[in-house]
Amino acid sequence: MSALAGIDIALWDLKARKLGVPVYQLLGGKVRDRLKVYAWIGGDRPGDVEQQALARKAQGFSAVKMNGTESLGWLDSPSALDSCVERLKAVKALGMDAGVDFHGRVHKPMAKQLAKALEPHRPLFIEEPCLSEHIDAIKSLAQLTSIPIALGERLHSRWDVRPFLEAGCVDILQPDISHVGGISEMRRIAAMCETYDVALAPHCPLGPIALAACVQVDAVSANFAIQEMSLGIHYNVGGQDLTSYTLNPEVWKVTDGYIELPSGPGLGIEVDEEEVRRLAKGAEPWVSPSFVGPGGELREW
Repeated sequence: MSALAGIDIALWDLKARKLGVPVYQLLGGKVRDRLKVYAWIGGDRPGDVEQQALARKAQGFSAVKMNGTESLGWLDSPSALDSCVERLKAVKALGMDAGVDFHGRVHKPMAKQLAKALEPHRPLFIEEPCLSEHIDAIKSLAQLTSIPIALGERLHSRWDVRPFLEAGCVDILQPDISHVGGISEMRRIAAMCETYDVALAPHCPLGPIALAACVQVDAVSANFAIQEMSLGIHYNVGGQDLTSYTLNPEVWKVTDGYIELPSGPGLGIEVDEEEVRRLAKGAEPWVSPSFVGPGGELREW
């Protein structure tokens, strides 16, 4: 589906450029002029979130997301959850909203406790409270908390999404346009979500092309809520960032928590292909992190 996504996004971009219009015009036309966005703070092992949140606030963001915990065992000390609560309180004290990503690394016995501990502090959402294969666990947790449940980055088609909508255990769907087959499939997923009164908040800790593609679907979706942006995310190393190889980086300017819809043809961004070739020389493949528990066991990261 990821290869299909690349082809699909490219074809939409080509057709819209040929016609001289943004892709969202081909999808039926925009229903908004600006998009609410959020940024990442804290890294895989969250820390120093207060200073990072202040930096995001200075960039124009009003909302952030952070990992809830480091690695956790199936049944860990309840005190291991206290630091997550303190981080959320620190960010909220700055006047910012914050989503908390459990990232599937929190198993059911601890997820129930963490959700309950966070609830008085009203996070924007909790993301992937359990791995997506544990739909019954997610359903039972959703019934225990008033915090909106977000998930979807590991669901790769509308058929993957449907059981969660039918179970009524998701409030915010986070499809990843690079893995669901591109603009065409994400538009279908967005429409499905709308029929279940579920919000759309695309997952996108990726580069400018993926983000620009998300923006096209966000623009035409009545149930769009908020868009993830990778500006300054901890995965960006070696001086590379969301704006590193775009010729019109101003399209990603954040003001009062929003970005303006790009008005240029196609995806609305211009890629510096020479810079892409330069950056690709000697580039090292990204390796997924791994967590090892105190007993030597591998844990979800």
